Amino acid sequence: MQKPNVASIGKENEITAELLNKFDEAKIALLAERLDQDDYPTPFAGLNDWHLLRALAIHRPELARPYLHLVDQEPFDED
Repeated sequence: MQKPNVASIGKENEITAELLNKFDEAKIALLAERLDQDDYPTPFAGLNDWHLLRALAIHRPELARPYLHLVDQEPFDED
């Protein structure tokens, strides 16, 4: 069963500073739980949450630190 969104991404999947600043420990925990369960109606819904968590990891690292394993930011060589 899909959980309700804790924050919806704005027009054209825009992640704004205002959106990121609305997150607290409870909201990011819900986001991480959704990502961990990976129960989305479409792959794009999951991708939107992944991008949101990634943005939080960059701009609000103190909140995202416990959930970095969900971001999977391993370095890779594009060549």
